[in-house]
Amino acid sequence: MTVRVGLTGGIASGKSSVSAILAELGAVVIDADLIAREVVARGTPGLDAVVAEFGPELLTSEGDLDRPAMGALVFGDAAERKRLEAIIHPLVHARSAELEAEAGDHAVVVHDIPLLAEVGRAGSFDEVIVVDAPADLQVSRMVEDRGWTREDAESRIAAQATREDRLAIATHVIENTGTLSDLRARVEEIYAVLAARA
Repeated sequence: MTVRVGLTGGIASGKSSVSAILAELGAVVIDADLIAREVVARGTPGLDAVVAEFGPELLTSEGDLDRPAMGALVFGDAAERKRLEAIIHPLVHARSAELEAEAGDHAVVVHDIPLLAEVGRAGSFDEVIVVDAPADLQVSRMVEDRGWTREDAESRIAAQATREDRLAIATHVIENTGTLSDLRARVEEIYAVLAARA
């Protein structure tokens, strides 16, 4: 059987590293963020729908979605974000389903969904992996690795689900507070369990 896994984690928790390791081990990784970009690429019905809803001022001069302008519009405004999500989420779900169908039987299919706790879809997966790190470590990673200000880092964490909310949906928790080899060992341990189920 195919084992459907939701993978999530707070910003700068190390979720992308876990996703990459799972792919190396043989999981089929379906990245919701990448698909969300794909469905509103230039020339897609998704981009046409966004422009129809929000106006052509959200396009760059080349005709692509102006992501910073879109982000500025929806980041602090829940109503605007819901309008955007009403367009993008169904397109992402449809494309994810296509990719999952292509994976075939006996696959471990990992849906990399940053906001899994926020969108309330944890129950649609057989297993949920939560990559966890304390908030102070998340902040220091964003400041040191991404060049963000402490205020920006803290506001982004505050805009996401709480650690407790994420941990409440977890079947497996990966504490990412150690070295990369510690992380890999824990991911390999979980993947062995998932692969045995598949």
